[in-house]
Amino acid sequence: MNTVIDKSHWQRRLTDLATRHRVPGATLGILRLSEGADEVVLARHGVLNSATGVEVTDDSVFQIGSITKVWTATVVMRLVDEGLLDLDSPVVEVLPELKLADPVVTRKVTMRHLLTHTSGIDGDVFTDTGRGADCLERYVAGLANAAQNHPLGATFSYCNSGFGLAGRVIEKLTGTTWDTALRDKLFTPLGLTHTGTLPEEALRFRVAMGHLPDKTGTPRPAPVWGLPRSAGPAGLINSTAADVLAFARLHLTGGLAADCTRLLSEEATAEMAREQTTLPDVHVLGDSWGLGWIRFAWDGQRLLGHDGGTIGQNSYLRILPDQGLAVVLLTNGGNVGDLYADLYREIFADLVDVTLPVQPAPADVPPNVDTRHHLGTYERSATRIEIFEKDENLCMRHIITGPMADLTPQPVHEYTLVPITDSLFVFRAPATHRWTPVTFYALPSGERYVHHGARATPKTS
Repeated sequence: MNTVIDKSHWQRRLTDLATRHRVPGATLGILRLSEGADEVVLARHGVLNSATGVEVTDDSVFQIGSITKVWTATVVMRLVDEGLLDLDSPVVEVLPELKLADPVVTRKVTMRHLLTHTSGIDGDVFTDTGRGADCLERYVAGLANAAQNHPLGATFSYCNSGFGLAGRVIEKLTGTTWDTALRDKLFTPLGLTHTGTLPEEALRFRVAMGHLPDKTGTPRPAPVWGLPRSAGPAGLINSTAADVLAFARLHLTGGLAADCTRLLSEEATAEMAREQTTLPDVHVLGDSWGLGWIRFAWDGQRLLGHDGGTIGQNSYLRILPDQGLAVVLLTNGGNVGDLYADLYREIFADLVDVTLPVQPAPADVPPNVDTRHHLGTYERSATRIEIFEKDENLCMRHIITGPMADLTPQPVHEYTLVPITDSLFVFRAPATHRWTPVTFYALPSGERYVHHGARATPKTS
């Protein structure tokens, strides 16, 4: 275990691994707290846009995607600290105009449900409600048409829509937009200089363009830069590695900014990190969820973090509170999952002697399992999953539907599922090395689901 972070070493490893995994551009940041000056190491690789050749620098801005959710949750907890919000009170007390598809959920859904992805509201509603300051208000009004995927609190299903609703609560309590609330309650007091929520803010800096694979697997510039403004609380922050580390430091220090100003109480910081719900699938991300945070169990250590994915940009944040360590990786395309796995495995082994868990992989001779009860169609907003048999193998056809299909060059993917157990299967996407898990399960009430990509998709036929 090294006592000093070797910047040149991690610069070389980022370059070597990003090149191997065909990642056009990336930035890496490592923070370790110390009694004197904190150690901060930054590294960068490649280009921001393969069409222009503009090089990545340490202060280049990337979309951090769903890491935004932890920032939104942090602002929510600041409002809790201020006595303006109760996590377990119905949201309708703040938004009396709220109307969801299920009247019971309308009356009973709480902020805790929203921050832990247990509301059951269909999670991938990406309605473009315009660029105006009322975009979240209009977005939440449209949730009246969003399906209820599972009973309130019955299971975990990753829910972007819930964070849109949480963002609207922030707006109502602060009397301003979510964008302004984030700036006032986090960006400014943390001293962040290259962080924003709107494209016109990002354009002030060197900004990354997402890349998507063409038919040969070569990353090409994406057809659009970002998601609609209404997706803001779920995933629209753009930032640098250094600024994301400054946010991570807030949580490593129990709620303190770098100048020792307290932005979040120790109690609120701890509540965000505490286990709030377990997951049906403990292999895709972590083993449980906090308030905003994903919770990871690595080699006997408890880590917090989040991943982010927008249109051709992906991000990864992990913090190890007991060691005062934070690591962030921002990328703009390529086989980023493999880059993350290889790079973080080396970083955590070298700096804190922590081994990343091994993902499930099929045995040389997979077990014989009865797959008949898995067959059928599973559907939610933006996704249809078809499970069928082909050449004596269980197969999954994953189809992106709705507005997101127009932004995706290849909206249909088909995979062969290899059994690990009768409920856990894995597949390997083309040009990647990692196996991806797929879990089948049923609620106590009997409804069947497939859990893939952290989402619970109900069986419809």
